[in-house]
Amino acid sequence: MPRNDRIDAAGALHHIIIRGIGRRKTHWDDEDRDFFLKRLGQALSETRADCFAWALVPNHAHLFLRRALRRSLNITRGEKIAKEKKLKLIG
Repeated sequence: MPRNDRIDAAGALHHIIIRGIGRRKTHWDDEDRDFFLKRLGQALSETRADCFAWALVPNHAHLFLRRALRRSLNITRGEKIAKEKKLKLIG
């Protein structure tokens, strides 16, 4: 059964879960965790979102975020980065 559309309004709260494929690890060591947190900080700064809580577990991560009060995410920049990293965007 398809999932209902998510609420995507300015100031909306989101519990985000990032899982490893097949319950595999999403990060292997302190260097990986530090890189994840650095990139999270950059993304929060760029989008002006707030992170109220986060938890890194070996095979997944939880984030509790509030979307920025104004939309500031540059989608084309995100798409460019994804293509450079050869990631597939999921809509």
